[in-house]
Amino acid sequence: MLKEEVGQRLKECRLGLGWSQREVAAKLHVAQPIYQRFEKGIYECSYEQLKELCDIYDVSADYLLGRRIF
Repeated sequence: MLKEEVGQRLKECRLGLGWSQREVAAKLHVAQPIYQRFEKGIYECSYEQLKELCDIYDVSADYLLGRRIF
């Protein structure tokens, strides 16, 4: 379930910026099919990739992981 939630948030971030999967994959230094699998919740990104995605999208890990801060 978490992989799918992270994937949905990655997709929302990407679309919000008007970027293609290919553009994000290049920034993340992975092939586009790998990034596509992150968005679909098929693959989990590593901690290092999660950190890099936070930088790319300028969001927190808590946001990408779907955590709520009370």
